[in-house]
Amino acid sequence: MASEAVDVSAGRLVVPDVLRGVAILAMLIAHSKRLLPPMGGSASFVTGNISDLASPLFALVLGLSAQILLQRTPHASRPLMLVQQGIRGVVLIALGLWLSTWGTWVDIILSHLGVVVILGVPLLLLSTRWVASIAVALAVLSDPLNTWAREALWPLMLGASPVVAYTSSWVFLGASYRVTNLLPFFLLGALLMRHGFRRDRTLWIMAAAAPIAYLVRPVLERVTRSPEAVSGSIPDTLHDVGLVFATYVVIVLLATVRQPRPARIIAIAFEPLRAIGATALSIYLFHVGLLALMTRWGYVPIWDGYAQWALIVVGVTVIGWVWWRFIGVGPVEWLLGWVTLRPKRWRRDRADSAVEGASTGR
Repeated sequence: MASEAVDVSAGRLVVPDVLRGVAILAMLIAHSKRLLPPMGGSASFVTGNISDLASPLFALVLGLSAQILLQRTPHASRPLMLVQQGIRGVVLIALGLWLSTWGTWVDIILSHLGVVVILGVPLLLLSTRWVASIAVALAVLSDPLNTWAREALWPLMLGASPVVAYTSSWVFLGASYRVTNLLPFFLLGALLMRHGFRRDRTLWIMAAAAPIAYLVRPVLERVTRSPEAVSGSIPDTLHDVGLVFATYVVIVLLATVRQPRPARIIAIAFEPLRAIGATALSIYLFHVGLLALMTRWGYVPIWDGYAQWALIVVGVTVIGWVWWRFIGVGPVEWLLGWVTLRPKRWRRDRADSAVEGASTGR
């Protein structure tokens, strides 16, 4: 793999922002589906897959971003970068704990992602061969590790300290998210960033593997007549791999279109996704806050909340788009930049915007 296939010395790269935008949009849809009447058939199938896509895609994009930062950091400054990313991870953990006290039904992912950053970023200093080997090993071992933890750690949680209880939950025991399942996607994102966003054999292999991986879970369930696979099991992980691979392939194919007219149309369609992708952390806190207000005012769950659903999915997306277009960096991203000693400018200048557009497909 070529480690410099993408010009990371340029401004923001479009593909990671679009993928992050897809992830945050999927999470908005996943968190707001309780506001709607119970769905069946194709609607339930679509929303279920969108919900399943959100967390592994977030982890993948986190790995892409970490690798971009690593490639932009001179070797002499990398120890400081590791410290800064460690602080970032701690802040994400703290934000996750805070949001968990807001009284919503949302299973907050930020603390899990904070642990992924703390554990994952130092691994990116290793060679590509080592990073790939660790990613595959973790993906294969995550299921038995989670099973062991459920059997061995759950009985110890009753008298455990909060630190042990929270850490065990984040790493192994979470109902929806676990570091054991998110970290392989983080490392995969870093590997894809090293490889570059291009139409080549790797992309076509991912395109061919996506439906095969996705179908493992439903085929096994039908053949064995067993209940739905446990979250974090190998069939469930392959299901997530299929969704993530398919999404990545589609975005890269669209981003690498070179004909002027289609490329212009794609750029217009990408803009709202880039916007909410660039302000994803702010949007995450904002929408959880809105859900907390709805819960406090007794609006949910009442099964007729179409307006509330539209506010969360459409309204929050539009607010993020407008903020990004006229201001730039999200407020939480701006504050996090100062806390981690990597300050950000509020506004994007025109030169940055031009560079972003030019770097879409590389």
